[in-house]
Amino acid sequence: MRAQPATAPLLIACALGIEHLALRTGERGACGGPVTVLRTGMGPRAAERTVARLLTDPPLAGAAVLATGFCAGLAPGMHPGDLVVAEETRDPRGNVPCVGTERLVKELVRTVPGRTVHTGPLTGSDHVVRGHERSDLLATGAIAVDMESAATLLSAVRAGVRPVAAVRVVVDAPEHELVRIGTVRGGISAFRVLRSVLPAFFEWHRSLLLPRR
Repeated sequence: MRAQPATAPLLIACALGIEHLALRTGERGACGGPVTVLRTGMGPRAAERTVARLLTDPPLAGAAVLATGFCAGLAPGMHPGDLVVAEETRDPRGNVPCVGTERLVKELVRTVPGRTVHTGPLTGSDHVVRGHERSDLLATGAIAVDMESAATLLSAVRAGVRPVAAVRVVVDAPEHELVRIGTVRGGISAFRVLRSVLPAFFEWHRSLLLPRR
């Protein structure tokens, strides 16, 4: 992939108001280009529609796109506040490979020390996944699920060639389902982690701007 222009923008997409609040109140720093934090609304249709519309604006036509927010972990041993860096996103319409996964992992480990970072496929759903659905999705090789990342990245690459990535914070895990006691504590933990990740996103974006040797 060729280097992006020095002012290549970054579009960070999330679904929920609480996710948007975490990102907007997080530490911001130089990222090598303009940054837009977009709230798409909940669900794959809203994400796809909102991202596609925004990428038609000339200032964002060549933007790198990073989907983020909360997710449900699928693998045993995951905990609220863990991070998931997608190697690819999946939904019934296809898979989208992510760019710069290793760089994101490196920067997240540095930016949010002490937090476990998982890598693997991130699958999409049109509803909240619970119970046996979680184990069914795990059997496909996916390590986490959310409702918007796959649709966001699919919409982004359909709008033009660009770097894409997805980073999610686990709020719900096999041993820590949302319906159980401890949900509030897990949600607070996930919120704090999401609020801290922006510097890692900026470093990922900056790395895309470096000339290829």
